[in-house]
Amino acid sequence: MRILVWQWGRRGAGPRFAAELAAAFESLPGHAGLLSLSSGAELLQTAAPPRCALVCPTYSGLRGFLARALLSPFAIAPLAARLRPLAADVALCAMPGPLDFLMAAALRRLGLPFLVVVHDASTHPGDGLPLQMWLQRRLLRSADGLIALSAHVAAGLRAQGLVGNRPLLLARHPPFAFGAPPPPPGAHGGPLHVLSFGRLLPYKGLGLLAAALKLLGPPPGMVVRVVGSGPPSATIAELERLSGVAVERRWVPEDELAALFAWADTVVLSHTEASQSGVAAAALAAGRWVVATRVGGITEQLADEPSARLCDPTPESLAAALASLLADPPSSPAPPDTAAAWRADAAALADQMISVLQRRPAGGR
Repeated sequence: MRILVWQWGRRGAGPRFAAELAAAFESLPGHAGLLSLSSGAELLQTAAPPRCALVCPTYSGLRGFLARALLSPFAIAPLAARLRPLAADVALCAMPGPLDFLMAAALRRLGLPFLVVVHDASTHPGDGLPLQMWLQRRLLRSADGLIALSAHVAAGLRAQGLVGNRPLLLARHPPFAFGAPPPPPGAHGGPLHVLSFGRLLPYKGLGLLAAALKLLGPPPGMVVRVVGSGPPSATIAELERLSGVAVERRWVPEDELAALFAWADTVVLSHTEASQSGVAAAALAAGRWVVATRVGGITEQLADEPSARLCDPTPESLAAALASLLADPPSSPAPPDTAAAWRADAAALADQMISVLQRRPAGGR
């Protein structure tokens, strides 16, 4: 089966997730993985860009999106003409984005079924762009099947009436590897390195982290880095005032991520709500310890991970979990075989997609 995996975001986890999934499909006997990314994807500018079967121009900024959306009726036929030689049997949207309706229309013109991997059933507090969820719901209603990355997300899709009588497959987020595994936690011999990484938005629980660090003091054996892009806020200012805490409010390019996770001994996820976490997946791939709150899909993602310590989403519980790493650090986790994890998940997903296609009525929807 030839599987086209597309994701037209420019930055962040979406293009990486698509590239890993397409490569995993390509590694399976009897299958081929074809990747489509935006021409502006940061991943394509890295030192080792993935092989891409279809590079598509997208947009930059709101004005560019509006222009592309207005011209989309004239872009469907040319896109279908570019898709046809790929001879795909099925397409897979690796993470929904604003221009996916254009790909969906081109796939319908060719009679090709497609499924959508859903990372979030709803927007997180402080997250999202205008029309983002409206466009996602429109895409999901036109798909031949949905794939949720956690039972938490699957429940959200059902609650919104977005599943109907179509297949809803359950998958997981395999580990995200950025380069070779670094030395184990604590190998530097200094104080405990704690990293909070990702978009600096309300749902990440930065206020919860600040309150927990105040309870800790912070202890003399711990240094904390809070790294990610986001608007200035009172919470970020509060973190900047804490002793032993460094805040770096910036976008971290793909080529710097390996060094960032290598610096950390533990990654802290102080979320107040979540679907699942790509940061957790990257931390596990790097063999880092993880401290995370029991919220949303993070609980099921990390429940069986020996290097993860889960806590309640309260300052007291989070502070106790961080303090426990100083008092009783766990054994160094062995970095997982990330390629094997992606292959296993891709194989399970391919089997489920074959079942979906076999049940699909002749002639499509």
